[in-house]
Order: sequence, then C-alpha cells, then structure tokens
Amino acid sequence: MATLKLGLAPKTIKYLMFAFNLFFVITGIVLMSTGLVIHGVYHNYQHFLDNSFFSVPSLLIAVGSIILFIAFFGCCGSLRENHCMIITFSTLLAVIFILEIIGGTMGYVMRGRIATIVEEKMVNTMPKYNNSKEIQFVWDQLQRDFKCCGMNNATDWTSKPFNLSGIPMSCCDDTVGAIGTTNCTSNSLNLHHVGCMDAFVQFAKKHAAKIAGIGIGLAIIQLIGIFLSSYLAKSIKNCYETM
Repeated sequence: MATLKLGLAPKTIKYLMFAFNLFFVITGIVLMSTGLVIHGVYHNYQHFLDNSFFSVPSLLIAVGSIILFIAFFGCCGSLRENHCMIITFSTLLAVIFILEIIGGTMGYVMRGRIATIVEEKMVNTMPKYNNSKEIQFVWDQLQRDFKCCGMNNATDWTSKPFNLSGIPMSCCDDTVGAIGTTNCTSNSLNLHHVGCMDAFVQFAKKHAAKIAGIGIGLAIIQLIGIFLSSYLAKSIKNCYETM
C-alpha cells in the first residue's frame, strides 16, 4: 500500500491541528466546568430564576462533553492523515461552533431579562415567607449571602402589598434566635440596607455575561480548527488524486 506523502505546508498544518486538538480538549473541560459551576450557583437561588437560566449552563455542559468526544476524530484524523475522520471532525466542529454561538447569544439575551424575572419571582414568593418553610429558607439564605433585605429595602417586609409580621432575622447580621422570629427591626444597627433585587440582579448578570463571553470566545477559536481541518482534508484529497 502506498504511503501518503504530504508536502511541508500540509505537514505543518497537520501538527498544528494536532496541537490545536489538545487545546480543544482543554476548551471542552472549561465549558463543562463553567456550566457545572454556574448551574450549581443558580440552583441555590432557583426560586428567583426561571428555567432559561438553567438551560444555558446545561448547554455548556453538553457542548463540553461533545467536544471531548469529537476531539478523538481530530487527533486521530490528523496523525493518520485520514480524510474521512478529518471531514467528520470538521463537520462536528461546525455544529459545536453553532451551539456555542447560540449559548453565547442566549447569555446576552438573559442579561436583559434578569431584572424583570427576578422582580416577578420576588413579588410572588415574599408573601409566602411566613407560610412556607422552603420559601423562608431561600429568602433567609439570599439575605444572608448578599447582605440584603427585602426586594428594595427592609420596609418591604412590613408595608403593602406584603404586610408581613416583621423583618426577618436574616436581614440583620449576627442576630441570635429561631428562624422566622422578628428580633431584627428597622432600628437595628446591623440591619442590611441594600435591597435584594439589585444585589441579586447584578450577581445574575455577571454570571450571564460569563456564559456569553465564554461561549462566543470559544466559538471564535473553533473557527481556527474548522479552517485547519478543512485545509488538511483538502491537502490529503489532492495528494490521493495525484497518486
């Protein structure tokens, strides 16, 4: 069987592509890690978000897993100079490119919707604070984690339309007592004065921006891989045709 001989330029492309595939594996790990971390962060505050905020991190995890799989075709195809495997790799890489663009775009779209969604969720859950242990827990966790109180400020807990029995203890630092009691007052020196809506919206926007930046940034890198693999596949095909 004849040995396939590539010229200097295609040989260079071949090893560049192999090196790129190693980096490609790293990008897959980064995508999976980012998706898992953000999914975990959002899970703690799922009552203040909708399902779209979980779909994008899930997409990153799926794309990262697929990348680890298709990198096999790129590495083996480039080293063995196998035209079919390289074409398969290029096609899958193009699909990944589209998915990353979609994920990045969804990240930017989410940033614009965060304030509206969070406000709606907070308005719906605050009245349930005294009647639901689950809602009580998530609000207390939110107020302690972000050093905030109420949707806009502490008066939200005692004024209309919520008009609850008092300000939760989680609105004050280092207050001792059972969860749900009202030892924290508007005159407490350790009262959190920042509204939870503003604090949480900024937090969610920052993570949405990370998703968008990572998705689009890595998609641009994939273009290099598509170019290299297409060039290598064309070089291999030309060599076979001249044999």
